[in-house]
Amino acid sequence: MKLTPEGAPEDGRMSIDKQFHGDLEATSKGAMLAAMGCVKGSAGYVAIERVNGTLDGREGSFALQHSGTMTRGVQELSVTVVPDTGTGELTGIAGRMKIIITDGKHSYEFDYSIV
Repeated sequence: MKLTPEGAPEDGRMSIDKQFHGDLEATSKGAMLAAMGCVKGSAGYVAIERVNGTLDGREGSFALQHSGTMTRGVQELSVTVVPDTGTGELTGIAGRMKIIITDGKHSYEFDYSIV
């Protein structure tokens, strides 16, 4: 994952470039807004990213919406497929993604359905 600041650092705007590997073989591009709290370990962010690639062999794209809050190191995060954003063979996708961070590395669990 690559986050690139946009504008002044205090603006908290960043662009997102990601690669997914596994059942989801894809790349994504998106935008993120973040705010840091005055207390260490407190922050919040929102983001939208467009994912393009294959999911279990089905080709297409969809959008993910992120909403995250950290309160003194305790994280709450929601990453949800934006309704009706699926294209190609991913039309009708719905679901949620869990981001797992271990030793600074990100991995994902994706619970989805395609109707």
